[in-house]
Amino acid sequence: MNISVIGAGSWGTTLARLLAENGHCINLWAHEKNLAGIINNKHENTRYLAGISLPREITATNSLENAASGAEMIVMAVPSQFLRDVAKELSSCLKKKIMVVNVAKGIEKGSCKRMSQVITEEIPSANVVVLSGPNHSEEVSRKMLTATVIASGDKSCLERVKGVFSTKYFKVYPHYDVVGVEICGAIKNITAIASGVVDGLGFGDNSKGSIITLGLTEMNRFGRFFGAKQATVYGLAGVGDLIATCTSKHSRNRFVGEKIAEGKHLEDIKKEMHGMVAEGIETTKAVYDFSKKKSIRLPLTTQVYKVLYEKKELGNAIDDLIKLI
Repeated sequence: MNISVIGAGSWGTTLARLLAENGHCINLWAHEKNLAGIINNKHENTRYLAGISLPREITATNSLENAASGAEMIVMAVPSQFLRDVAKELSSCLKKKIMVVNVAKGIEKGSCKRMSQVITEEIPSANVVVLSGPNHSEEVSRKMLTATVIASGDKSCLERVKGVFSTKYFKVYPHYDVVGVEICGAIKNITAIASGVVDGLGFGDNSKGSIITLGLTEMNRFGRFFGAKQATVYGLAGVGDLIATCTSKHSRNRFVGEKIAEGKHLEDIKKEMHGMVAEGIETTKAVYDFSKKKSIRLPLTTQVYKVLYEKKELGNAIDDLIKLI
């Protein structure tokens, strides 16, 4: 199959490699023109996935039109805050109905829409399938045993995507709760930032366990508002992804929390990430703003927001959080 992977970050590149090794021809779109050249010449993404060799079946390009040319399936792997603009541009390059597998985890600021909703609005011809779970690219790219969830209301789409992505080390579980899978994938990043703060301050496992539990409660509360199923929250896409993101050394969102605990400002932390994106930063604002409008009680999210966007002192935020719970 000809598959276009839109986004050459660590996760997009990892999935491009997995799909190529499954026998598919891959066009990998990179936002940076020089990165596309490096991938084609060195068969390695030296910026976002250094040390992992890439099959020659992967062709990188800086042109969305070239990337989409002849595509039978599209994998959207751009950060959530850029997804609408990229989807809008990509739509003009597509001339037929096509399956789009979204792997970005986030909530759109302002609208509080899920990524599948954004894609459907910008690419009306798309059959959208969501892929989410405890899937760190650093481990999947090294073929460490991993499980993931794919979600869609269309059984035939799920079967097709499962066949395309499944490997001996990448176990794919079909799911029908698209809302729940997407909400869980977004909300867990907020808790991961708080978990990083706990680690950075040296509070220990007891505190982290409490924070993760509170985050799980808020994931369930926010998800239920949109109709997410509780079984999804307590499954692989929910608690599974939450634990992995809150405890892993690979977690960008946890990294942000650790750096905040060191007293660093958000803009400086972003620079330290060298182009990597912590989705929880933007998601925190989107979820906080929506929860205020709809009176959804999210004390952990509220304090993370105040620390990130209002520069609230960590000590005061922790004291207020303890009072609120």
